[in-house]
Amino acid sequence: MKVRFWKIVLLGWMACFQAAAQHITILNGSFEGEPADATVPQGWMACQEGTTPDILPDYWGVYTPSADGDTYLGLITRGNGTWESIGQRLSGPLKKGSCYAWSLDLAHSDTYSGHSGPVKLRVWLSKVKCQKEQLIFESPLISQTDWETFKVKFTANDDYQYILLEAFHSEEEFSYKGNILIDRLRAIQGCDRS
Repeated sequence: MKVRFWKIVLLGWMACFQAAAQHITILNGSFEGEPADATVPQGWMACQEGTTPDILPDYWGVYTPSADGDTYLGLITRGNGTWESIGQRLSGPLKKGSCYAWSLDLAHSDTYSGHSGPVKLRVWLSKVKCQKEQLIFESPLISQTDWETFKVKFTANDDYQYILLEAFHSEEEFSYKGNILIDRLRAIQGCDRS
């Protein structure tokens, strides 16, 4: 009886440890900080040349209330075909063949200092900082000014340690000034494939 009890305790402990191991946190996923223009949020790094993200609201004519906390991130695309992207090292590795789920909130501003076109958010994983190896999420063009939650489920194609967020307009040569607002990136959780 005693041996069976300890087997149950051990199996329960192992299940808890495995679940905790599949909980990957994103540092400063709500982009908290002092509102400022041309400022990379704490815990993140600029990944595209010319990336000058904004911690909003209260700059560039953007006054949308945040979805979580006090501030959020603004990324833009430009008429010359360039765009902004940021990334970070995750709290732990994503494992090849494992299923993961997470969510984030997106919105758009009609008053972002002339960068008023709707754009997409693309999210990439990689083994090296600021690289793009596996695309795990591409939003539709975001034109709504209210926050909308997007749920993402994916299977890692390889072992990855980095995540990258980029504003993007389209694969076509045509480009324009646009913006996307990003807030409340939740922790990445392990999931089943069903």
